[in-house]
Amino acid sequence: MNIAALIKEILIDVLQLSADSHIDAETSLLGSIAEFDSMAVVTVLTAIEESFGIEVDDDEITADVFESFGTLCAFVEQKI
Repeated sequence: MNIAALIKEILIDVLQLSADSHIDAETSLLGSIAEFDSMAVVTVLTAIEESFGIEVDDDEITADVFESFGTLCAFVEQKI
């Protein structure tokens, strides 16, 4: 399972970005992508939980997790 590729697909789908959007580990998320608001965070987390079979507790949701694509991927990898 390619974790980063699946998370990228989730972001593209939820945020309705172009399929060829350049997203790498350094790509800033929260505050940098206009579509990435609080509702999008909830939707992304729900999709991640369903896709990877994990549960994210409310106290684990921080701005640091959503700082960049790399930090989000690292968080998911840690939860698996």
